[in-house]
Amino acid sequence: MSSREKHLVELVDETGKAHGETTVAAAHQPPGQLHRAFSVLLVDPDGQVLLQRRAAVKTRFPLRWANSCCGHPQPGESLAEAANRRLSEELGAGPVELTEVGIYVYYAEDPATGRVEFEYDHVLRGEFLPSAPLLPDPDEVAELRWADPSALETELKIDPRSYAPWLGGVVNRLLRPSGSRSGATDSAMTPPGSSADDTAERSGGR
Repeated sequence: MSSREKHLVELVDETGKAHGETTVAAAHQPPGQLHRAFSVLLVDPDGQVLLQRRAAVKTRFPLRWANSCCGHPQPGESLAEAANRRLSEELGAGPVELTEVGIYVYYAEDPATGRVEFEYDHVLRGEFLPSAPLLPDPDEVAELRWADPSALETELKIDPRSYAPWLGGVVNRLLRPSGSRSGATDSAMTPPGSSADDTAERSGGR
C-alpha cells in the first residue's frame, strides 16, 4: 500500500456536510464511502485543457486519460491548499489560482482493480500557460496532452473506455459552470452492486 493510501479523507453526506473520516484505501473499497474530492482542470489562454494519462501503477482506473489532477483534501485542509499540493506532487506545477466551477457527485467501479470511486467532487479550474514548466511524476502520470474540451466531449462518447469515467462530468462542469459549492450539484450515481461493465462505466463517475 502506498503512503497516500493511508492518508485520511473527509466523509460527507450527499449535501457535502462532513460526518467523519477514514483512509483513502478504506474509502475506495467496495461498496465505497462517499467522501470529499477535487478535480482540477488547467486551462490555457485558448481554452485548451491539460489531460493526464494515469500511470499504470494507479490503484483506480490506471492508464485512462483524465483531467489535469485529482485528489482528496485531508480533514481540515482547504481545497486550494490540497489541490496545489497535488499539482506540485503529480505535475511539478507551481501554485495556481483556482476557481470552483461546480460539484459533481458520482459512483463508479473499476472493473480492472475492483476499487470504487464514490465522491463528492469539487471541480476546480486553473489558468495555466502551456509554456510553464511541468515535471510529471512517472508514478502518477504516464503522458500529458492538451485537448479542446468541446471536442473532448465527442471523444468521450466515441471511446469512453480510454478515459477515466469521471472525466465527462468534470468537463461538463467546466463548460457549463454552476458556481461554487453553494450552487447546484450534478449527480451521476449508480447503486453499489450494479454491473461494473454497464452502469458503473456509464455513470460518468471518476
